[in-house]
Amino acid sequence: MFKNDLIVRKDYIDYIKPFINVNMVKIIVGVRRSGKSYILDMIGDELLKNGIDHKHIIYRLFTSVEVDDGYSKKDMFNELKKQMKDNKKYYLLLDEVQEVKEWEQAINSLFETCNVDIYVTGSNSKLTSDHISSYLSGRYILIPCYTLSFKEYLQFKNIENSDLDEAYKEYARFGGFPLIATSKLNLQKAYQVVDDIYHSIITKDVLSNHSIKDVEKFNRIVKYLMDNMGKTFSANSIAKYLKAQQREISTESVYNYITWLKDSFIIYECNRYDLQGKSILKTQEKYYLSDISLRYAIFGYNKKMDDSILENIIYLELKRRGYDVFVGKNGDKEIDFLAKRRDEEIQIQATVRLPDDSNREIENLSTINDFNHKYVVTTNRNDVQNINGIKVVHIADFLLMENW
Repeated sequence: MFKNDLIVRKDYIDYIKPFINVNMVKIIVGVRRSGKSYILDMIGDELLKNGIDHKHIIYRLFTSVEVDDGYSKKDMFNELKKQMKDNKKYYLLLDEVQEVKEWEQAINSLFETCNVDIYVTGSNSKLTSDHISSYLSGRYILIPCYTLSFKEYLQFKNIENSDLDEAYKEYARFGGFPLIATSKLNLQKAYQVVDDIYHSIITKDVLSNHSIKDVEKFNRIVKYLMDNMGKTFSANSIAKYLKAQQREISTESVYNYITWLKDSFIIYECNRYDLQGKSILKTQEKYYLSDISLRYAIFGYNKKMDDSILENIIYLELKRRGYDVFVGKNGDKEIDFLAKRRDEEIQIQATVRLPDDSNREIENLSTINDFNHKYVVTTNRNDVQNINGIKVVHIADFLLMENW
């Protein structure tokens, strides 16, 4: 049932271990093909190592192929309960449960009536807190699953003692989908695979779920978002852009499309934060992709993308490490990232290289009068230095630092 040659995604299993046998449903969410099933395999392997009898570990994959149209929450409940032969604890590893309508009711009934420890995965908003709180309120924990970090990518590719700068360039071009990292594909074939992943997500989690009829207009909005990754804009500005192209659409429709893309974990929203007013601003947010390879699959690659790709990689790394991430607004200056985690805060500027004719990156950080850690992250090794307490670090080193 479980693979014996797992490359352990240590950060995830270390996070999940303390919750084994804790009376909560563990819900792992993330974009399709980010490795959620792999994490379930790791949990199963961990349970076996802890002496759990394999007969008390129940794995079930729920996909559109595995689950027919008539399969209901009651079928789900009965099928799983039937496999429990005694009163000992059973461990349920349930993959892609969003394919079952009202799955959370079946999970709640199993949770209340059986001796179980439950782990589920899913790829869209049906597993986020707004959708499950009425049945599992206070009895679940959400565990975000992201594509591979740079550290994991090196591990998956078995890259050791090599030129980290070159390894980062490879990571920035291939992206972090585990399937790509474990395959020996050239760039063209890798992007073909990512393109298939993208269209699978769009078809299953967006177009079908929300009965979108005007696919051409929807695709234009997706391309606009990808092309403007890391830039501030609003739903209204997208509507105006399409109107200029003789494509009328309401601001409400644009907002709905963006929401559905967020729900399928294709994009993440990054709000602005006013450092002076200490408040989250609800306008002119930025968006980042769940994996940078999605952009290449649609547009191909050119060097003009490097700045936004660098930002996207930093954003995802901050999210992986549990930070709440914002765009910082300090008067008329913008900080690329303001990252908060409990009582910790770090401030980051991202630039491919420090410009010779401007000190903007340093100045934007130096005007923040506090004692938080401040970084300028660059892809240019020659820029690395320390300027008045502001650390200029290479992106490869930054991604591999244990603590910031």
